[in-house]
Amino acid sequence: MELGSIKTGSYVMLDGEPCRIVSYDKSKPGKHGSAKARIVGIGMFDNVKRGLVSPVSANVEVPIIDKRTGQVISLTPSSIQIMDMETFEVFETGMPEDATIKDKIQNGVEVEYWQAIGRNKIVRVKS
Repeated sequence: MELGSIKTGSYVMLDGEPCRIVSYDKSKPGKHGSAKARIVGIGMFDNVKRGLVSPVSANVEVPIIDKRTGQVISLTPSSIQIMDMETFEVFETGMPEDATIKDKIQNGVEVEYWQAIGRNKIVRVKS
C-alpha cells in the first residue's frame, strides 16, 4: 500500500512488527524533492513506539490481522490455552498485560483474540 493513502488508526509493518498508526504528518513537496510522510506507530504486541519518514509514494507493508473468537480452556500463571470457536483448534498464548482483561479471564470464558504474523494477542473478554 502507498504511504500517502494510509490513515491514523490503521495498521502497518514498521521494523518487522505490526503497528497501529497514532500520528501521521505529510509535508509539501519542496524545490528539490518529493512530499514526505512522517508516521509514528505503536507495536501491536510489544507496545513500543516506532517511527518512519519516507516519500509519500513509497510502499509499506500492511499486516493481515485476523480477528477471532475463542474459549479459555485452561490457565497457567504465564500462559492461557484457548480453543478457537470456528475451527476448534487449541493453542497457547501469553497472558495479556492489561490488568482489566487479566482479571476477567477464567476457564470457560469467551475471548476475542487477534492473529497477525503467526502470533496471537487477547484483545477483550466477551460478556
